[in-house]
Amino acid sequence: MNPLFTDIKDYVSDHLKVGNVYMLESFNEHVLILPVESVLEVMGYLKHVMKFTQLIDVTAADYPEHQKRFEVVYNILNMQRNERLRVKTKVADKEKISSLCRVYRAANWYEREVFDMFGIEFDQHPNLERILNDYIFEAFPLRKDFPTEGRLETYYDEATRSIVFDPVNLPQARREFNFSTNKWHTPTYEELQSKPSRGDR
Repeated sequence: MNPLFTDIKDYVSDHLKVGNVYMLESFNEHVLILPVESVLEVMGYLKHVMKFTQLIDVTAADYPEHQKRFEVVYNILNMQRNERLRVKTKVADKEKISSLCRVYRAANWYEREVFDMFGIEFDQHPNLERILNDYIFEAFPLRKDFPTEGRLETYYDEATRSIVFDPVNLPQARREFNFSTNKWHTPTYEELQSKPSRGDR
């Protein structure tokens, strides 16, 4: 393992007294796994002491079957040594995680996006509001239990001159399943015209 990352693991474990620290190396990528309560302190150390001065990204993953459902992921860069580090922590549903806005100013919009799409709350964030979805949207689209077709469809109704929110309705009446090929088939206009109508049957 690169000595830089060995030093990081040893310092975090011994001096910062952070329990359950893991450093993994896979395909020349280094991953530091931390408990959620230590993220703010360790990320401050990584920025100011180890010179990982650039926050590349903040994202998350959803594992509904796990006790701590979410995994928050930070990608940081040491530009002096051209070294990258991925920091991960596990967060339970409705558990808050410290905002990194005090350490990395770039965390502001990244954390808002994670909140908007996963519902993970960042404690002491200066403006934790939705950034991609509408403010009145009530679900979190990147959670695994969110239906792929969504829950509501939005459209402008000319008759009432207002925006309407209706439950999603995706009728598939004209689609036919071919059991010999295991594929769905949507008939063409000519095929529909050639079929006898219900009154002719």
